[in-house]
Amino acid sequence: MTKELLLQQIRKKNSFLCIGLDADLDKIPKHLLELEDPIFEFNKQLIEATHDLVVAYKPNTAFYEAYGLSGWKSLEKTIAFLNQNYPEIFTIADAKRGDIGNTSTRYAKAFFENMDFDALTVAPYMGRDSVEPFLVFKDKFTILLALTSNTGSADFQGLVCDTDQVYKKVIQKSLTWQGASQLMYVVGATRPEYLKEVRKLVPNHFLLVPGVGAQGGDLEAVCREGLTNEVGILVNSSRSIIYAGSDRNFAVKAREKALSLQQQMKQYLT
Repeated sequence: MTKELLLQQIRKKNSFLCIGLDADLDKIPKHLLELEDPIFEFNKQLIEATHDLVVAYKPNTAFYEAYGLSGWKSLEKTIAFLNQNYPEIFTIADAKRGDIGNTSTRYAKAFFENMDFDALTVAPYMGRDSVEPFLVFKDKFTILLALTSNTGSADFQGLVCDTDQVYKKVIQKSLTWQGASQLMYVVGATRPEYLKEVRKLVPNHFLLVPGVGAQGGDLEAVCREGLTNEVGILVNSSRSIIYAGSDRNFAVKAREKALSLQQQMKQYLT
């Protein structure tokens, strides 16, 4: 998918909402457990209930890998369902990959070619040659972990090195890499005070902003500091939407939560 097509969806739906499809068999409605593939059915019903309100879906691969081969098959069925029925929606594999060059190339092929995701989250710790293999894939985006929403992010990302914090150096350095125009950046919603600083470094790149909802991130603060003339942000919410209901009407409850966020986003866009 191109940036222009993503922007078209944002304008059409008055939304920059991304839903994290993080299915947990201990949390999904019990009646689904009777089915052959409860995780896929959970995802499918959520997608069908919310697809007109969102511009992106983001499965976190850990929630599928935890169940072995059956979980991975559920992930494959989910992305195939999205690509077949809603190809206009941006898809993100939240896998946080990153390794030496030839290994990164295989990761890229797995998610970009085999499963046909539009984007993949990547850890930058190993540097340029671990990230550039992802950036050579046409119309695919690499979402670099810049400043995450977890408490421990301050352990390294917030450290000061030569007068600048490490996360700033990561962003600055990444802009020199081949294919940097295909980069997006993860910046947690629980740290809106840093969004303004990030925007100074990457005024034209998209930011994936997790943490609105269950983690306590504030949408108004995120929009104030992160929105650009081209919108420039995807706000992800997972648990507060997908687990809004726990019985047979779970998809209806999920839609209500998604609609509430989309309506707020519409106000900021207009």
